[in-house]
Amino acid sequence: MVRMAFSAQLEYEVLDAGCDFIFNIQAAYTPRQTVVEESLGLEPALTASYYTDPQTHSRFIALQAAQGRLSVRYSAVVDLIHFEAAPGELFELSPQALPGSVLPYLYPSRYCQSDRLLAFAGQQFGGLSAGYSRAKAICDWVGQHVSFQGNTSNSNTSALDTLIDRVGVCRDFAHLMIALCRAINLPARMVSGMDYGADPALGPPDFHAYVEVYLCDASGAGRWYMFDPSGTAIPMGFVRFCTGRDAADIAFATIFGSVNAAQPVISIQAVPDAWGQLVVPQHVGYALSTDGA
Repeated sequence: MVRMAFSAQLEYEVLDAGCDFIFNIQAAYTPRQTVVEESLGLEPALTASYYTDPQTHSRFIALQAAQGRLSVRYSAVVDLIHFEAAPGELFELSPQALPGSVLPYLYPSRYCQSDRLLAFAGQQFGGLSAGYSRAKAICDWVGQHVSFQGNTSNSNTSALDTLIDRVGVCRDFAHLMIALCRAINLPARMVSGMDYGADPALGPPDFHAYVEVYLCDASGAGRWYMFDPSGTAIPMGFVRFCTGRDAADIAFATIFGSVNAAQPVISIQAVPDAWGQLVVPQHVGYALSTDGA
């Protein structure tokens, strides 16, 4: 088990009266991700509404702020009890054998135009052995052919753009891997968390986008397994916030109005568990999942 403590501070100057916000910055409750403690602070004190999606476990905070300063602070301590699997024992399911809740992650989406990558994905990955190794091959290919550079993409950059430009940030790596997976009938979705273990040279700690691919183990149980195509962080330390088809579903903040926003202030670290044991996340050779299936 890994215990992670983290915090996020968001600061805004609201320029419009009655600006609405939807935030996705809370740790998801899953059978393998337990929120030990958490705290949410709003300044000024505002009435917010809360919703948890029953399928994705994503937790939404909706509020309206008047003109002026808005500060949102969230902190939590989370226990991660990863499901661990030998990569060679994980296999793909055909579309007709997938659970209904997984089917949406086979389809093209706004930023992951898998229908336009069918020929390319088939040529590159269609001949590989189906299973975890093929998903890993796609992950590695994206990491090897795209360079990580800040301020090289924007909110309109899609998987196709990244394939052409070969440069981007974590969300761009994730979009391209997802699109390539879906193009060969591998269900893939996007996840938001924090970039634990990232090289400080890449900048201060930040929110992080990574990928989960749906695979089945020898017992017949299907789960979502983690991949980080950007290769900038350590998956064992990822705390899941929300999941979706692409970045349009998992933005940490969606703003309906005009604001000036400061850079989020993020911190995350491994801490001793309830028994005083400190487990520091590290890169491992086996497959990891925080899905509870």
